Amino acid sequence: MDLYLLSEILEPARIVEARADIVEEGEDPRAVNVVVSGWACRYRQFEDGQRQIISILLPGDCCDPHIFRLDRRDHAIGALTQVSVARIAGHAIADVMNRSAALDLAFHREALAAAAIQREWTVSLGRRSGVERLAHLCCELHARLTAVGLAEGMTCPMPLTQPDLADALGQTTVHINRTLQDLRAARLLALKSRRLTILHPERLRRLAKFDPAYLHLRAADDAVRRIETIRP
Repeated sequence: MDLYLLSEILEPARIVEARADIVEEGEDPRAVNVVVSGWACRYRQFEDGQRQIISILLPGDCCDPHIFRLDRRDHAIGALTQVSVARIAGHAIADVMNRSAALDLAFHREALAAAAIQREWTVSLGRRSGVERLAHLCCELHARLTAVGLAEGMTCPMPLTQPDLADALGQTTVHINRTLQDLRAARLLALKSRRLTILHPERLRRLAKFDPAYLHLRAADDAVRRIETIRP
């Protein structure tokens, strides 16, 4: 029943090319966007061109399942790679949440897990060193990709460019380049052909002070499984 309800309200997916906006800041948030495939991000950009990535969106992620309750969108969502995105009209998702306690719980858990990730990013920007931030992000992305079946052992996709990493971690591209060199020299990770391999997981986690509990993966993955099952 829950899958049927989702399949009824999920609009056909559309393709958004890499580096294009999926939605712009200030838009009327009448619909919820769902990343079907590819990588996207929430971000803020200033008039001088400076950008801050505030979260990474992976396949199966809902871009704020309750955003339609606001008057305007306070951030943009951009495609980091080519992405396939489906929409759910705000009134439709509200109706489904009212009709299905299981879906209502799943979407609330997904929103709470996203907020927990945001808090951890704030901790990174405020208290982790540059190398710790990058190590932590690598651990987080690997854990999230593993949870949705997109990692192979300790190897996972990593399409983020050095400017993307700089915008996410509040650093310069020069600093990101040096930090990557340090992590490679320490034999903690390898990056090749847009794929990340964590060579020494425990050492990297200790360096990053990474505890995956904040990801609430068991709590958040119900909505992801449902969306993945009914991809348009």
